[in-house]
Amino acid sequence: MPKLNSYLNFDGTAEEAFKFYQSVFGGEFVGGVMKMGNAPGTEHLPEDEKNRVMHIALPIGKDLLMASDIVPSMGHKLNQGNGNYISIFPESREEADRIFNGLSAGGEVEMPMADQFWGDYFGSFKDKYGVYWMVNFSKDSGYEG
Repeated sequence: MPKLNSYLNFDGTAEEAFKFYQSVFGGEFVGGVMKMGNAPGTEHLPEDEKNRVMHIALPIGKDLLMASDIVPSMGHKLNQGNGNYISIFPESREEADRIFNGLSAGGEVEMPMADQFWGDYFGSFKDKYGVYWMVNFSKDSGYEG
């Protein structure tokens, strides 16, 4: 099967957001932080856009969370919405709480972490960067917490 990784867009806050995510998940950025101004053909970008992120990737478990900033001078427009969530499956209730509390700080909680009728420990929120997340610990996932 092919691997599926999430890719996010930001409006000038990709690096700040990923440093925040790194503070919760740990790890190092794969390949560093690539900036728009380092790409060929970007010498005519406005100065404030040259420091925007062209690509950033943070390993989380066996997956990568990746992102870039939009470039308004190239006609890019960011439309944030709740049409997509990043769903995290921690290995314990304690890890679920740590991730939920860390990532939701400064954001908007939709559903606090709680035991749900379907048997899982679940919560959801929008983080302070407008990214929607679900945290779901399942006792039946094969993990022992």
